[in-house]
Amino acid sequence: MPEVHLIQPGGLRVTLDVPVGTSIMQAAVSAGVAGILAECGGSCMCATCHVYAEEAALARLPPVQPAEHEMLACTADERRPNSRLSCQVKMTDDLAGLSFTLPEIQ
Repeated sequence: MPEVHLIQPGGLRVTLDVPVGTSIMQAAVSAGVAGILAECGGSCMCATCHVYAEEAALARLPPVQPAEHEMLACTADERRPNSRLSCQVKMTDDLAGLSFTLPEIQ
């Protein structure tokens, strides 16, 4: 099973085994990772699963769709070029080993 790394604001690194097809948000919430609120449950309606993707790996991620682009304007913390909503990133074998940094606030 491919794994991803979530890096919390204090530097704590959490490694998760994520089944292919599962969103990074779902995996984080299921594992009880602090810092991913996911108030809408993964419907791309709240921006409380905001993460910063590893910049070197941006080309491996699926493109940002219009709904995600619109919700990224609502993030509580700074929106950056590598901002993503973790509910919109589904695990694939190609994403194995990718790191996401959680923002200070959601």
